[in-house]
Amino acid sequence: MNRKGLYFVIALALGGVGAAHAQDSATQSYDGRWYIAPTVGGYYNDTDRNTNSRQVYYGLGFGRFINSYTSLDLFFDRTKRTVDNAVGGGRWSNNNVGVAARFYYGDWNAWRPYALVGVMGSYHSNPADKAWSPAAELGAGISKTITDSTDFRAEAGYRYDWDDKSQTSKNGYGDWFLGFSIVSRFGTPAAAPAPAPVAPVAPDCSKQFRNGVNLCDNKCPDLPEGTIVGPDGCPQKVVIDLRGVNFKFDRPKKGETDIKKALAEPTADSVAILDQAVDTLQRYPQVKVTVAGYTDSVGKDAYNQDLSERRAAIVYKYLTAHGVTADRLVGPFGHGKNDPIGSNDTDAGRAQNRRTELQVQQ
Repeated sequence: MNRKGLYFVIALALGGVGAAHAQDSATQSYDGRWYIAPTVGGYYNDTDRNTNSRQVYYGLGFGRFINSYTSLDLFFDRTKRTVDNAVGGGRWSNNNVGVAARFYYGDWNAWRPYALVGVMGSYHSNPADKAWSPAAELGAGISKTITDSTDFRAEAGYRYDWDDKSQTSKNGYGDWFLGFSIVSRFGTPAAAPAPAPVAPVAPDCSKQFRNGVNLCDNKCPDLPEGTIVGPDGCPQKVVIDLRGVNFKFDRPKKGETDIKKALAEPTADSVAILDQAVDTLQRYPQVKVTVAGYTDSVGKDAYNQDLSERRAAIVYKYLTAHGVTADRLVGPFGHGKNDPIGSNDTDAGRAQNRRTELQVQQ
């Protein structure tokens, strides 16, 4: 009888289910929305039914995927068979209600073969009897995602109905079937998972600089080369203040090279200010300064011009003698009695005007 075919399909389906669960256990994304699956297909009927050999059936499934490889459907389907005239004629209908599990293989977006296992109750109605009987089905199919909310499914299998009432001499019937379904999911698809962030490539801190600052420490790496910047690489206005570095009246003399003898008292304070200027220039190697000398208004203009140049020159020599390279110094220039910062009408004001300035070129 057809039970040998049933046993063969059972073994085949169980082997397929085991293979499905043996797939890579890594998590694969899947669409877990509920769906409906209208189905139409055909039976190749068991000859023991004494009906026509082929018959159309139709049905409707409702289900969802519970993981990447498994779906569960509640389903209903119906068919009508024409009974042979030799055994009385008439119609033999079956309404089936059950649950089916499908076990898929492969990637979600590819053609995916699957194994099918289902159990159901089958209500048969024919001239001899009207009653429920248990039934089960096994099969295999293939599925393909068409859109983000639609799949196509085609499957074939074997369904066995333990109906022992329709014909008292028969204990059940095995029918082969072929079905086609359009699976339609409800709702909005879940958002795709965000891609894993790509770790940034760390810069080579041993070689890359901008404006003299290592790129690993530089917070303003897009500034043009040559910009005056601080230790963080960002723009910085540099001011070198020599206020307090003043000269004695009529000093330095022509040919005088020792700046300490020319500086106003207390000399040590003026030297300390000059040393701070040297330190600032060494910390900002891209900074250039103009060295400019000035006098008070006492004396002739020509003499004051020459005296202002000597003052600028002696400071220039002090800077270069303490490690500031000449290519960073512009001048020395003398401006005579011009541009006073104090009043030439008082001793204190004239003392302020006997000076040298370092004017930073920003």
